[in-house]
Amino acid sequence: MATKFFASESVEITVPSQAIPVEYYLRQPQRLVNALVEQKRVEQISREVFRLKMRPLNFMSVKIQPTVDMKVWAQSNGTINLESIACKILGLDYINQRFNLNLKGYLLPIQRSDITYLKGNAGLEVRLELPPPFSFTPQLIMEKTGNGLLKSVLMTIKQRLLNQLLNDYQSWVKSQTQGKRIDSDSTEFSSLKLE
Repeated sequence: MATKFFASESVEITVPSQAIPVEYYLRQPQRLVNALVEQKRVEQISREVFRLKMRPLNFMSVKIQPTVDMKVWAQSNGTINLESIACKILGLDYINQRFNLNLKGYLLPIQRSDITYLKGNAGLEVRLELPPPFSFTPQLIMEKTGNGLLKSVLMTIKQRLLNQLLNDYQSWVKSQTQGKRIDSDSTEFSSLKLE
């Protein structure tokens, strides 16, 4: 019998004013991915698709290590979306064939009284069919354990986002503006290179 686990997490970040609005930074999906996950765990497959090798997870004494292909893209309104498009469990064929991971999230810049905020949400769902003797574990215990594990994964990602994103944004602005005179009231940034 398949068991479903789910967790979600929201975030709101106040963005310090910079010479280049954060929307320009968010147009580069690889920068957001590198803020979410350690660079050594990421392989870029295409402009918008990244393979993320997650840290090993322990679930009911079974150690699993998912590898997730994630599509990350920006919309014209500045929203950046992420969605899992494939997943594989390394080393455990039985579980790999009975495992499905679905991650969806977004990060949206919002302007309130001359202050920019990044508001986001991520939902993580896993469907898993465990072999006996795990299948005999009471459903409530199984769901509580699985939901707690997914919540801890999202909290780790959230903490990394909170710690890394603004630092990387500020470093990026500095690299883009070194040796250039930027008018902070200007909305024209066409001369800036977008990596």
